[in-house]
Amino acid sequence: MRDGRYVVVIVDDHALFSQGLALLLESRAGDTFLVAGSTTAGEEAVALVGREAADIAVVDLALPPLGGVETIRRIRAAYPRTHVLALSGTEDLALATAALRAGAAGFLGKSADPDVLVAPLLAIVAGVRVVRPDLLDALLVAGDRTADGLLERLGSREVTLWRLLARGLETSEIAKPMLVSERTAKRMIASLLHKLGAANRIEAAALAGRYGLLDDPDAC
Repeated sequence: MRDGRYVVVIVDDHALFSQGLALLLESRAGDTFLVAGSTTAGEEAVALVGREAADIAVVDLALPPLGGVETIRRIRAAYPRTHVLALSGTEDLALATAALRAGAAGFLGKSADPDVLVAPLLAIVAGVRVVRPDLLDALLVAGDRTADGLLERLGSREVTLWRLLARGLETSEIAKPMLVSERTAKRMIASLLHKLGAANRIEAAALAGRYGLLDDPDAC
């Protein structure tokens, strides 16, 4: 805290949104929250959190090229005491799940009424996770249906592709061991990312680690 207020930083690639959010917090709860800074690049988020000793980081999940989920993961790894509120322009269940697994303490859509934003932030710093009831219900249902059966739903070639992708190989390097053209490899990768619910290769690699697919580097 700084001057008795919680320090907030905003990570969003739309500067106008960041400015609007900062003005909202200052006008509605300026005695509680201090917006200390913002950045439009996920790569700069960790440094910003550290420099401002932020209590809360508000992170947009659509952050090219790093991605909001990976940004959250890096913030939480470097500063585990910083609470993260994830914002998204969509209500993608896979993205919401990935954000919460990465360490976000809450997930809200950008379409949420700005008037209700203050309460979730207060809840988050109090150690309470914030997810809208209808979205939480959907996440629980989706989790029961798919979380434990992800590997079972993938074919052996898809698992092999996932391992190669998680090793950071380029598309051309993946195409060779898969015995397909580079163009076909691109289509296969896009299909796999969709099945995994991963927004990009970084998220797919992180998910592969959680499923133990990187434990044997010689497996492919």
